Amino acid sequence: MAWNVFRFCTALRALGSIMMVMVLGIIGLTYYVLVIADYGPALFHGGLESLVSFIVLLLFHSLLVMLLWSYFTTVLTDPGGVPPNWRPSVDEERGDADPLIGLEHGSNFGPNQSSVFGDPANQRMRFCRKCNQFKPPRCHHCSVCRRCILKMDHHCVWVVNCVGALNYKFFLLFLVYTFLETTLVTLSLLRLFIAFFTDGEISGTPGTLVATFITFVLNLSFALSVVGFLIMHISLVLANTTTIEAYEKKIDPKWQYDLGRKKNFEQVFGMDKRYWFIPAYSEDDLKRMPVLQGFEYPTRPELNELQQL
Repeated sequence: MAWNVFRFCTALRALGSIMMVMVLGIIGLTYYVLVIADYGPALFHGGLESLVSFIVLLLFHSLLVMLLWSYFTTVLTDPGGVPPNWRPSVDEERGDADPLIGLEHGSNFGPNQSSVFGDPANQRMRFCRKCNQFKPPRCHHCSVCRRCILKMDHHCVWVVNCVGALNYKFFLLFLVYTFLETTLVTLSLLRLFIAFFTDGEISGTPGTLVATFITFVLNLSFALSVVGFLIMHISLVLANTTTIEAYEKKIDPKWQYDLGRKKNFEQVFGMDKRYWFIPAYSEDDLKRMPVLQGFEYPTRPELNELQQL
């Protein structure tokens, strides 16, 4: 019997809610161990210990606010969908689709669309058979969300959402603040972890000690795993590509959207530096940068000239 991939997609949607509860549970456990059981009481010990505790708690709460802000913004922000009856713009002189519309392996058209846009064999026009509509450049269909997502990167069960054009920056900030927060917690609890395996003195109930041990292991594991994921996505941002497109680029090495690292970075984080490290865009950037809406993407001029030859 053939395996039905859509059952797996349904399982991923159900898993997303569980993962969200898991994330909040880990944050709650970490807060209890670091703030309530360890560094909170140490604030009142006086001397250098109080100063260190104050600095750790200040950094912890600051990063926690940014982490939760980025996380829930990623969860609640629509990654970007294709409006009903969307059509690619057409060059009237050439009778061709806009050059911003990229290549896709095997475009398919409905019977009514071919008469409007010319030869259905034209690979520059992208059509989704599942949604039965045209797709903007860099758009892909998500089997979990069951719709086309603008500049789709991947579907993430940790945020119960797709990562696309409208929430990619927020997802990256979530990774950044998760790495910083888990690294801070790991370093802050390292002395207690070492004391478990030495003759060091540890105060607290057996339950608190177990919670401290688990918290250290969890935060260390997340820090190590997230740093690799973060490095990968930073390289994708600097190359102006997505996880899906990184695979497609193996077939077409001339990537038309690579405009240089600075412009590539700005296409994700915006031009206003004041907003680079918060999960939001300035109104000026939203007005002057159509790329942030997920439909239009500038391309390299030299590749455009080659395509027109």
